[in-house]
Amino acid sequence: MSTETGHIPLHFERLDEDEMRARARSFYAQLDRRRSVRHFAPDPIPLDVVEDCIRSASSAPSGAHRQPWTFALVTDPEVKRKIRAAAEEEERENYGGRMNGEWLEALAPLGTDDVKPFLEIAPLLIVVLRHAWDEEGGQKVQNYYTQESVGIASGFLLAALHHAGLATLTHTPSPMGFLRRVLGRPEHEKPYLLIPVGYPAADCRVPDLVRKGLDEVVVRH
Repeated sequence: MSTETGHIPLHFERLDEDEMRARARSFYAQLDRRRSVRHFAPDPIPLDVVEDCIRSASSAPSGAHRQPWTFALVTDPEVKRKIRAAAEEEERENYGGRMNGEWLEALAPLGTDDVKPFLEIAPLLIVVLRHAWDEEGGQKVQNYYTQESVGIASGFLLAALHHAGLATLTHTPSPMGFLRRVLGRPEHEKPYLLIPVGYPAADCRVPDLVRKGLDEVVVRH
């Protein structure tokens, strides 16, 4: 047994195989219903539910346990307006020339364009910020595997929000530096993902997509 300081016993429940299968199937069935939503109702959502989902996201593993993330919650209509205006400016550049023909062709079935009303209509925007480094006691402190760490945390967050009964969209209006400026965040916090959160509009429609089957995404050695 390790004698390292700072270690504690692991609390782990070993399940019987039938329970494992039931849980895995149930979790898959729930997440298989998750869809990216671009048509939101303006109805308010319980922010304490969102905060618990962020707690779940913050339980994600991270390089050297540095936890290099900040989750900015935006409900102020004026701030959302500024974010939409800046995002649409970048998206006009993207759709107007930054994206090549192959990229635009791939997006065509989704019906996306440079107009993003959901950034104002959704009751909440979560801006996920990646800490490229941190500051402690006035000193710059290195973080490790920040892209991977924040990616895992973002996946936890999307799953938790869906599990809690909320709809989401992963929006990446690249480049996203405007988010740091609009929110007044420090230089070391790099915008990673913009997630509108809310309830779907009553008339919400989503693309008719088919996900790859297990045999298309798994290789066995």
